[in-house]
Order: sequence, then C-alpha cells, then structure tokens
Amino acid sequence: MTDTQETNLPKEERLEDVKKTIETAETTALDPTVAETANDVLDDDNDIQEAVKEVEEAEEEIAQEESARKLTKTEILAKAKVIAEDVDHASKAEIDALKQNFYKLHNSEVEAAKNAFVEAGGNLEDFVPSPSAEEDEFKEVMAVIKEKRNEILAEEDKERENNYQVKLAIIEELKELIESPDDPNKNYNEFKRLQQQWHEVTLIPQNKANELWKSYQLYVEKFYDLLKLNNEFREYDFKKNLEIKLQLCEAAEKLIDEDDVVAAFHHLQKLHQEYRDTGPVAKELRDEIWARFKTASTMLNRKHQQHFEERKKAELENLDKKTVICEIVEGIDYSKLNGFQAWDKKTQEVIALQNKWKTIGFAPHKQNIKVFERFRSACDEFFQKKSEFFKEAKAKMNENLEKKRALVERVEALKDSKEWKETAEELVKLQKEWKNIGPVAKRYSDSLWKRFISACDYFFEQKGAATSSQRSIENDNLKRKKEIIDQLRELLAQPESEENNQQVHNLMAEWNKVGHVPFKEKDKIYEQYRALVDKLYKTFNLSMASKKVNKFRTAVAKMQETGAQAIYREREKLVRNYENLVNELHTYENNLGFLNATSKTGNSLLTALNKKMDKLKAEIEVAKEKIRNIDNAGQQEQEEEEKTE
Repeated sequence: MTDTQETNLPKEERLEDVKKTIETAETTALDPTVAETANDVLDDDNDIQEAVKEVEEAEEEIAQEESARKLTKTEILAKAKVIAEDVDHASKAEIDALKQNFYKLHNSEVEAAKNAFVEAGGNLEDFVPSPSAEEDEFKEVMAVIKEKRNEILAEEDKERENNYQVKLAIIEELKELIESPDDPNKNYNEFKRLQQQWHEVTLIPQNKANELWKSYQLYVEKFYDLLKLNNEFREYDFKKNLEIKLQLCEAAEKLIDEDDVVAAFHHLQKLHQEYRDTGPVAKELRDEIWARFKTASTMLNRKHQQHFEERKKAELENLDKKTVICEIVEGIDYSKLNGFQAWDKKTQEVIALQNKWKTIGFAPHKQNIKVFERFRSACDEFFQKKSEFFKEAKAKMNENLEKKRALVERVEALKDSKEWKETAEELVKLQKEWKNIGPVAKRYSDSLWKRFISACDYFFEQKGAATSSQRSIENDNLKRKKEIIDQLRELLAQPESEENNQQVHNLMAEWNKVGHVPFKEKDKIYEQYRALVDKLYKTFNLSMASKKVNKFRTAVAKMQETGAQAIYREREKLVRNYENLVNELHTYENNLGFLNATSKTGNSLLTALNKKMDKLKAEIEVAKEKIRNIDNAGQQEQEEEEKTE
C-alpha cells in the first residue's frame, strides 16, 4: 500500500506549490557550478522526487474522484464491500473518493425528495428524510475498512521503523568497510552485498528518508574513492552504471512524445527511481549524464504541467457556467409568479437548470463548494417561496369553495321559481358573482360547476317553455311594424293632403299600440321607423304638437323597457306640468276681464294675452295627450303580463 502524506491544502493548490519546487530543483541540478558531485545531484533529485510524489498523490485523488463519479450508489457500495475484503490493495484516495461520491448521490436523492415534498404542497420545515438502509450498510462497511486500515497503518509504521534500523545498520557496516585497514578491493564483494541489501529494504519513515539517503550516499562515494588503487573494479562499475543511465535517458526522452501525458509522467517517476538506485559513473561524466536525464524530465514535467493548466482552464469555464446558472435562479422575478401555471412552468425551468448543473464538471476546488452552496441556497429559496404560495393558494381555494357552495345552494333554491323576470335577473347576477370568485381544488370544481350550471339551465329551460307564446306574439308584432313601415314608405311618395296627414297620424298611433318585438330586432326596426317619420314630418309639415306627442310615444316605449317606476315618475311629472299650465291659463283668463280693448294699448295687450293663452291651451292638449299615452301604455303592458301568466 502506498503511504499517503496527509495535508490540509486542496490538491489543486498543492500541485501549484509542487510545480514551483520541481522547477527550482531542476534549475539547481542543471547548474554545473552548483552540482559539482554526484551526491549533490542526487540531493537535488531527492527534492524533486519528494515533490513529484505529492503530484502523484494529487493526481491519484483526481483520478479516483473521476472514476467514482461514474458509479451509482449500489455500485459504490459493492466496490466498498470488495475493498473491505482486501484493504491492502486499496489506496486512501480511492476509499475517500468512494465515500465522497456516495454521499453526493445520497444528498442529491434527499434534495430531490425534499423538492418533491415542497412541490406537493408540503412545508419545507416539515420535511424529514426517509431512513436509508443503503446508507446504514455503507456506514457499516466503511467502519470495517477504517478499522482494518488502522491495523495496516500500525503494521506499516512498525515495519518502517524496523527498516530504518536495518538501513542504519547497513550504513554502519559501510562505515566499517571504509575504516577497515584491509585492501578495499577485498571488501568489494561485501560492499556490493550491502548495496543489494539496501535496495531490497523499501518502506522507511518519510521524515527520515532524505537524511538517511544522504548518509548512505556519502559512504558509497567514500568507498569508491578508496578503490582508486584498483581501477579494474571501479571502471567496470562505472561502465555498467553508464550503460544503465544512458538507457534511462533514452527512455525518458521517448516519453516526451507520448500522447498520454499522465501515464508518461508516472513512467518517468519509475525511471527516476531506477536512476537513484543505479550507482555513480565516472566523475567527468556525472554532470553530463545527469543534465541529459534532467532535460528530458523537465520537458515532460512541463508538458504534464500544461496538461493541468488546461484542466484548470476547463474548471474555470465550468465555474463561469455554474455562476450563470446561479444568477438565473437568483434573478427569478417572484412578483410575476401569481398563478399555478406560472409556478409550474418556472419549476420545470429550475429542474432543467438542476439537471444542466449535473452535466457540468468540477469548478476549481476553492470555488466548487461555494458555488454549489450558492446554487442550492437559490433553489431552496425558490421552493420555499413556492411552498408559501401553494399554502396561501390552498387557503384561498378553500375560501372560494365555501363561496361557490353557497352560490350552488342559492341557485338550486331558485331553479323552480315561476317569477321569470325577477329570478332570471337574480340568476344572471349569481352567474356574474360565480365568475368573480377564484378557482377551487380540481377535485371539487367539476362537480360544483355541474350542479351550478344544471340548476341555471333547468330554470331557463322552464322559462323558455313558459314564454314561448310570448316570443310568438313578439314575432307577430315585428311583422305588423314592418307592414306599418311599408305603408309609411308608400305615403312618403304621395303628395301632401289632409287625408295623407291623417293617415300618417293613424299609422303612428297604431305603431305605438303595437307591443314588444324580439329584442335583437328592436333597435333595427325602430331606426327604420324613426327615419321615415322624420322624412314625413319634413315633407308633410305636420304640426309641432303632433310631432312632440309622437316623439313622446317613442320615449314611452323606451321607458317601458327600463321599468314601471320610470313611467310612473314621468306621469307624475306630466300631471304636475299639466296642473301648472291649467292654473296659468286661468290666471290669464281672469286678467283678460281687466283689460280695456277700446284703447290702443289695451288692444295690443289683449292680442298678446290671447296668443299666450292659445299657446297654453296647445301645451295643455299636448300634456293631456302625453298622459293619455302613458296610461294606454301601462294598460297594454298589464294586459300582456296577464296573458303571459
């Protein structure tokens, strides 16, 4: 199992810091004035290896996250069970990624259930997530994994400490070989054995690895310096090491052209480990061979860095997309959502935005959680306001339901009434009132409306059957009025005569006696009649008094449609006017006896007084005729009502 160094920094920030470390170490390693010895070079390489290890850890975390994102909750649980059986071969990054994505999916399901609860009219504060057997099982599996990992880590810590002591013992033995008075050539085989043993021991405490490596490399260099008296072994080792390092340089250079940058980067780390494990070369070649290997490493590292920069660019684009979605939800104008359809339509839009959100990849780590919290807060506000609207709407619909039930009961109580006119007016009023009442719940609206309209239809059907004879009379009246219009039109073509004048008066009187016509035809037939009468007045020069009386007859017909009260008020007004005119005439008649007709002045006054009296008499006759017309009209209407009943 790989030992993972814990850190509080997000992996993207760690990659940025590690990048700078690698660049600094590479610059130092490639500077021949600084890296004068193989030990210096290996120290620099050691720094790079530590930095690269952090890159690898961050990359593994990202890769495991991407892999876990493709799994369902059931698949994650199944994979966790497999890991629980074989914890040794699972990395911490893989386990963390499975846990993180399991709860992302779980929280998403809880969020969807909460939204559905709110959409159904529930109150957000009343929502309680349903128990999840799958989550409970996952917790149990993760507890098993954690316990086993703790045991393994404890064993690894113990093994690392033991290995550390072993390597310290190897360094002590190297030190003894160097200080031994024997010929170094005789100790060469023992030296190679110790090197082999060193490479076989791997895991050691991370915080002691660098110093331990420096100590080991120091005594290796010293031993090779003691071999100067015997160049045969020394040159042989240098030659073999040179061959290996040249091959490593070639392999690193080939990796630069690999399409899979991440895989090439990981392969490069294996080459670095082999380079570390390979012994030194001749001193005059050390800087050259290291520079070649580092040049290839630097180029690949920069290519790898560019890969993550592109990834970072994509994450920034994802952040922009997610920010736009947040702004759309936050910018909802709730003042325009004043109906069920408007809320339903906007809900579909918000759900579509939530689905769109799921298709967008990660944003930069620092902003990813913040932008998600922002989006979730905006969505929560939307569904909270929707819940409040539906709660208020439900209360309003209950109020409307009671109002409509009351109207239904009133209409059903009136449907058998035989007071056709008054009941019809009341039902029309109730129908208007029904329209002004808002909606009710769907499960009540259809049945209530059916009761309401059925009662209205029943009454009007009964009224229609009872008044069918009245409509027949109205059609007959319409026919007669058309005949009168035809007769008036014939008189218009004849010359003026007393006989024709009288005929016009007779036809006008008959017109006023004819009863109501169908409502749709009333205005049209009257306009034809009025136009003909005006022409006849102009052609035959009928008296002004007759014209006034005939106009009044027409006005009476209009008042009949308004109602009886209007006619009665008009009659009272005419009676008062008639009495005033009669009193005024009597006054003039009394004054007439006081005038002396023998004088010139008296004669002129007498003439003027007689004219006024004649005018008053004419006005009195007109008033009497108007009163007579009102009385005739009232009698006619009463007779028609009696016939209808």
